[in-house]
Amino acid sequence: MSPVAIAPTLHEIIAAQVRLSKWVKETPVVTWDSLTKERLLGPDTQVYIKLELFQHGGSFKPRGALLVMMNLDDESLEKGVTAVSAGNHAIAVGYAAQVLGTHAKVVMPKTANPFRIQRCQELGAEVVLVDNVARAFEEASRIQHEEGKTFIHPFEGPLTALGTATVGLEYTRSVAKMDAVIIPVGGGGLAAGMAAAIHQINPECRIFGVEPVGADTMHRSFISGNPESIEAVRTIADSLGAPFAMPYSMDICRRFLEKIVLVEDDDLRNAMRLMFNELKLVAEPAAAASLAALIGPLREELTGKKVGLIACGSNIDLETFYQLIKQ
Repeated sequence: MSPVAIAPTLHEIIAAQVRLSKWVKETPVVTWDSLTKERLLGPDTQVYIKLELFQHGGSFKPRGALLVMMNLDDESLEKGVTAVSAGNHAIAVGYAAQVLGTHAKVVMPKTANPFRIQRCQELGAEVVLVDNVARAFEEASRIQHEEGKTFIHPFEGPLTALGTATVGLEYTRSVAKMDAVIIPVGGGGLAAGMAAAIHQINPECRIFGVEPVGADTMHRSFISGNPESIEAVRTIADSLGAPFAMPYSMDICRRFLEKIVLVEDDDLRNAMRLMFNELKLVAEPAAAASLAALIGPLREELTGKKVGLIACGSNIDLETFYQLIKQ
């Protein structure tokens, strides 16, 4: 294991929010309050959902990507950046490259949703398609070393966590004294940053992570105490499909997350339907993970509590959305 990771301080998070404000939206928070909510969770459970799916690029990802790229020197920016992603991070890097006046060359698996590939291209990114995620990291490494482009990691590193911490800062300013927050976990970049911010502002708030059963990398890492990897990602929530954990984000998550719960793909589908019917949101599976955890494994534990969820992003086309929720 690496030395203990240093979490972003509240002073650093506030300064990061100011730096990002030109290119990042402060996304809204909605209250879920309906008869269906009362039936599922009881009348005393208060539920808030931060709609990060309304962020530029359709997810929280630009916060970290922008902050990393804003810290590059002029020579590095001129050479451009590269990234690996099945969608949301690639879109975010494309957006960040466009607003910062540089060029992005993103590597995506051929299985990536065509809608996401198109969004990257619309933002001016050059898209390289390869057979799988492992091959994508190899190709990004080649681009980095042969073309001199800076690799923007999808979830690891202090600047990435500092960017995602601004989500937690905004949340605590919008909703005071939450009893619990449930954060989706892929590689852990979002959970690490958000949890670090929320814990410093509201130390009494319980913070949970949620992963799909078919991509339980961080859950396994919590058990072993070391960054773990999985043989294959087997979930509809491809945005949460990190094939491995890494030391920094894992260390911060272990420090601030009480535990990680797991949800099945059918739980995600059910939560997607619920968000559409109740809130009129077209959510990709990852964006429904917090709700799936609340109405599933955390329901009894959080009954009667003031709970924050996050719809972390939604880059999904209507046909894919329909095919998923009808199953």
